[in-house]
Formats: sequence, C-alpha cells, structure tokens
Amino acid sequence: MFQRGIHPQSDRHPQSDRNPKSDRNPKSGPTDPFQGMATLPRAGRPSSSVGAVAFVLGLATLASCGGEAPVATEPAQDGPRDARVDAVFADLDGPRPGAAVAIRRNGEVVHLAGYGMAHMDHAVPITGHTVFDIASISKQFGALAAMLLAEEGRLDLDADVRTYVPELPDFGAVITPRHLVHHVGGIRDWPHTMALGGVEMSDVISFEKILRMLMQQEAINFDPGAEYAYSNTGYNLLARVIEVQSGMSFREFTQSRIFEPLGMGDSHFSDDYLEIVPDRAESYAPVPEGQGFRRQVNQLTALASSSLHTTAADFLKWMENYETGQVGGQGIQERMIQRGILNGGDTIAYAWGLTVGEYRGLSMFGHGGSWAGYRTQFVRFPDQDLSIAVFCNVSDCDPAGRARRVADAFLESEMGPPEEDEGPPSGPDEAPMFESELRELTGTYRSPELDSTYELFVEDGQLVADHWRNARTVLTPTGQDTFTGDQWWFPELSFLRDDGGRVIAFLVTGVRVRNLRFDRVR
Repeated sequence: MFQRGIHPQSDRHPQSDRNPKSDRNPKSGPTDPFQGMATLPRAGRPSSSVGAVAFVLGLATLASCGGEAPVATEPAQDGPRDARVDAVFADLDGPRPGAAVAIRRNGEVVHLAGYGMAHMDHAVPITGHTVFDIASISKQFGALAAMLLAEEGRLDLDADVRTYVPELPDFGAVITPRHLVHHVGGIRDWPHTMALGGVEMSDVISFEKILRMLMQQEAINFDPGAEYAYSNTGYNLLARVIEVQSGMSFREFTQSRIFEPLGMGDSHFSDDYLEIVPDRAESYAPVPEGQGFRRQVNQLTALASSSLHTTAADFLKWMENYETGQVGGQGIQERMIQRGILNGGDTIAYAWGLTVGEYRGLSMFGHGGSWAGYRTQFVRFPDQDLSIAVFCNVSDCDPAGRARRVADAFLESEMGPPEEDEGPPSGPDEAPMFESELRELTGTYRSPELDSTYELFVEDGQLVADHWRNARTVLTPTGQDTFTGDQWWFPELSFLRDDGGRVIAFLVTGVRVRNLRFDRVR
C-alpha cells in the first residue's frame, strides 16, 4: 500500500514526488496517502522502498569524505517530545542530514523536534523552526486557494480554463479548474516532458518556464475527466488561473489568505530561487557505498504544485486548521477530502491536493513530497485526531515509512493487522532482436513541441538514444517495435511505420506523459 517514490537527481525519475511507474490505476488514482510526489531527477536518482529504513552514516563515514566532520549535536528542544517518536528518528541524530517532525493529537501538540543537521558545511542542527521545501505537500494549499476563490464566486471550477488563460493551446477538449485539482485534465507532467527535452532537474526551472513549455504542447494525454494521471503541470496552470482571477501573484494571494491568517510567519511559496531564506535547510543525497553526502541543488519555483517553504512549527498551525476551519470555514476538512469523479462516474482517491484512503483499517488522508534531496510526508487520521508531518532534507530518509511507524506507535490498539508489502513491480520481458533489425530504427528524431532532438544508433549490439544534454539511454526491445529505456525519461518507446514499412517516428509513453512524438528527420 505504501508507494515507492522516485527521486530527483537520481537516474530513475525526476525530482518530484511520486513514482510514475507506480501510478498504475487510471480509474482510481493513488490509493495511499503515505506517498511521495514524486515527480523527477537525474544524476543518481536514489530510489527508496517505502518500507525501508534509512541507513545510518556516522561520524567516521563523514570524515572519510575529506576534512573534519561537523560535531554532532543533541536534538534541539522545540516543544513536547514523545520517546516513541524519538526512537523512530534516532538514526538521523548526529552529524548527518535529518528531519523535523511535528505531531498533533486530540487538539494538542504532542511532538515538535529536529534530528540531524540542516546545513552540513556549518554544522547547523535541524529544529522545528528550520525551513524546508516540502515539495508536493504544497498542492493542498494550491487547491485551497482555488476553493476560496470559487466559494467567493470569483472562479468557476467547471469553466473552460482557456476562459482565464486564453493563451493555453486548444487541445480540442474542455479542461476545467476542477480537472486540474484532481489530476484528471490529461495535461502532460512537466518533469518528464522537460527531461525528454534535455532539461536537468538541477537546472533553473521557473514557474514561467513551466508555463512556456505547456504553451508549446500540441496534445494532451487523454480526454479530460476520462482518467487519472498525476500532473504537476496542471497545478502550475491552476496557480496561473488563481493569479488571473485574484489580481495578485500566487505568492501574495496565499500569503494574505492562508499563511498570515494562520500565523504561519515562516511560510511562503518560493517565486525566486535566489532569495535568501533564513534558517533554510540544504538538501542532500547519500553518496554511494557509504561515502557521506552530497548537496542536491534546488532551483525550482513550481507554484502550487511544489515550492512551499515552511517549518514543522508552522505546519502545526495548518494541521490545526483542519480541526478549526479558521481559514476556509467550518467543514473545511470535509470539503478538502472530497474526491474527484471521472466522466464514467468512478470516484478516484485524489481529492483537493490530498490522497484519501485507509491504513490498517483506519481512514486517513495526506500527501507526500520529493524534490532535490527533500523528502516529506503529511498524514492525518481524522477519526483519531492524529496528524503527522515529517520533513527530511536527505533523499534516503523514507518519510512515508517513518510516518507509518509513528502512526503504529500511537494507534496500534485501534488498527487492523499490518499490511503486506507487495514488493517491487516486475519489469517487462525482453524480446531480443538482430542487429540488422535495430539498424532499421537508427536515425535522427526531433520533437517540435520540445525543440529537442535524439540520435539513435547501434552500439555493441544495442539500440542507444543520445541527446546532447541527457545521459545516453540503452533501449531494450520488449516486442515488435517497442522498447523500454534504462533512464526514467524513456519508460516506454514505440516506433511508427508508414504503409511501406519505413520507420517515420517514435512515441514516448509513461504514466504521466503519453504518446509524445519524435519525427524521424533523417
């Protein structure tokens, strides 16, 4: 039930929050609030199993990287502490990146603490007031912003988005703000799309750059409302709609309507990656084979889908809002967990920036996040009035697994039996091809939508796709004219032929990007 996240700056999938290859059910969407958004990275994208415990790297390991390791410090005393929670995060204490944890139970704060270091260079400890980029947990705030405008009569959730953003291409079908909220609009996910175009997830990726990419698209994944497919781009488009209808920047609107009323003084949506943010945690990834840690660069400003900078202490105030409705009014929790409905009448698990489901027989909702080295998880058990937030600044932290263990500690007596881990999905079967068959597929292929070109050639008996910015991708045949790549941006590839049997194009398809066409130009 706990979804395996794919992480940015890893060679599996971008720096975003959730594993596209595990978003397999288009009818219902995700079923597990313990999940990481994931959306996508590049250089050594560490893939973590949700149930795995993060490995510990000690002082000697850090010292082996060269230079003197920072001096370990005791966890900062931020608020009440629970020994059961401390036990779950004990391996993150000391001279390594770690986490901040916030928990509310029965209307009270029962735990607020930091573990490990916010900044390895300067041995700055993590506290409950350390600022994290919480990645896709941000989506519930974007969804609430749209809800507030709609309830004021300033936004029609069922109108054509092009009413508000006329520069959006006409895809031949009406996409509405409600479609965007529930990830059923069919809009291609930008991390996968941009990566195919050669964009590194560590590059500067601004809100405006994402929208420009969207405006160049010629097709969508499916008819709006027909299926569920997680789309960060959809939430970025929603942010632009909110700007148009509010007359304010998205940052200004959320600041004045959400964060200021709740007293979340250390929270803001980042619209300037160069902005100096006091007490912000750097993000890290472990170096392979226990050689310490490396920084993971974060130059993203993806409004509404991600890029909310906040603290565990501030997030406690957001948790409280689900109980009090200070922002959004009475019944805000019930409205936020209203799930989307597909055209055929099926109800999906995704609600208003939240996934609704069960864990060990208990109703719950929440969301995960993954970008650069940040890994985050928020989950709430409404019937037991338990809310948990875990903000990590290292990619091997497994916040979903840790949040699950915390929930077990608090609610064990009310839970059903532990759920079995289904294990990783099996890969596609290989379908060997002669080298002469592979050579029929070689050539130069270009996508005008991405302004991007790939060269396909045979090397050592294998078909290889090469891009001047991306790592080479080895393509393994899985059937007649179908292949899978060893890089996350080439999950499935199929070649098209004309009536004479000549190869004229290939299509790239994944869960979040479908049938993106590259034409053979020579």
